[in-house]
Amino acid sequence: MSSATARETPVGYLALLRAPHVTRLLLGTLLGRLPAGMTALVIALALRDAGAPYSRIGLATAAYAISAAIGGPVLGRIVDRTGQPRVLICAAVVAGFGYALLALAPGNAGAAIGGAAIAGLAMPPLEPCLRALWPDVVAEEQLDTAYAFDSASQQILYVAGPLAVAALAAAASPIAALWTAAGLGLAGALVVATAGPARRWQAPPREHGAGLLGPLRSPGLVLLLIGLAGAGWTVGAQNVLFIAYAERHPHQLPGGAGLLLALAALAGLLGALGYGAVRWRSTTATRTWAIALAMAVCYLPLLLLPSPGPMTVLAFVSGLGLAPLLAAAFVLVAELAPTGTVTEAFAWLVTLFATGNALGYAVSGALAGNSLTSVAYCSVGGIALGGLLLFAARRRLQPVATARDAEPVAASLAG
Repeated sequence: MSSATARETPVGYLALLRAPHVTRLLLGTLLGRLPAGMTALVIALALRDAGAPYSRIGLATAAYAISAAIGGPVLGRIVDRTGQPRVLICAAVVAGFGYALLALAPGNAGAAIGGAAIAGLAMPPLEPCLRALWPDVVAEEQLDTAYAFDSASQQILYVAGPLAVAALAAAASPIAALWTAAGLGLAGALVVATAGPARRWQAPPREHGAGLLGPLRSPGLVLLLIGLAGAGWTVGAQNVLFIAYAERHPHQLPGGAGLLLALAALAGLLGALGYGAVRWRSTTATRTWAIALAMAVCYLPLLLLPSPGPMTVLAFVSGLGLAPLLAAAFVLVAELAPTGTVTEAFAWLVTLFATGNALGYAVSGALAGNSLTSVAYCSVGGIALGGLLLFAARRRLQPVATARDAEPVAASLAG
């Protein structure tokens, strides 16, 4: 989709935020997604505070991550078939039960691992629901801006989540942070589920032959998701790279790995805002593979592993491409998903990216003890291979038709 043809609808962030329902949906989604940025840390703190061994903490955290990866597409498919409100609220209640198990019995292995698994499995699918709603809420020429703002907000989410956990744990206890996560998830789900666009949204009938695979029957979408898994791999490996680098320069890098990660997140925020401010003439598919390759170029200088001063600059540069890549990919997912499967398709994006992230983290973690250079190559390699795959598959990434899955249910919603 090109926004260059826009003539009547103002395009920009202020115009986007003035559109009906936009601010409510954004704030509600951010509120409800905040637990996703809190959970890994809060599980570790709560279980450790209860005297649990690190092995149990690892199992509980893994249970949460694996369950979330499985539950996301399943809940997305249910949303496509039944609508958003019921699924969002029920999922938030069940996830809250999982957090409650963790909070009430953090020292019990079964409760800790089971509670984490339930919280992950039932994590409300607010991300895919919001992305399915955008075509109904904003005008077509504002979609790039909306998806870019959505992508930029994620950079805030994963900075604010750990900070909220640290503040709550210091002011009260890790258990209080668990209860807060449960409450935030339910509050955010209620804000979104009771909004007019969410109540009225309904996916069109599933495309004939979608079958069990659903959106994964689209070869272009599958290739896109694999390419984005490469970006997830890179981000996971980058976390290990920055942690290991900071440990080797303990007195030369104020703030340690946190500073490097914060600079990368800030760059992502600025990159997404810049992407959304441009009126693009190229197709969404072209933008996606081009930004993926540009992101790989931004990561290449990390192979130099310079002294801490230049490393802070390279950390910032490395973060410039991720959020714009996701913003372009959000639009492309909606274009490639078979009719009636758009929410599930967005959920698969979350799952594949998270899976790539976890694998990149695990592999680079195994390499970190031997060579920092090998970790840097591991980080760069994920997005380089992902970008090359998207470039090689660029013809498959072009949608056969430009009709969107989420057609406006009521024309007035775009007003």
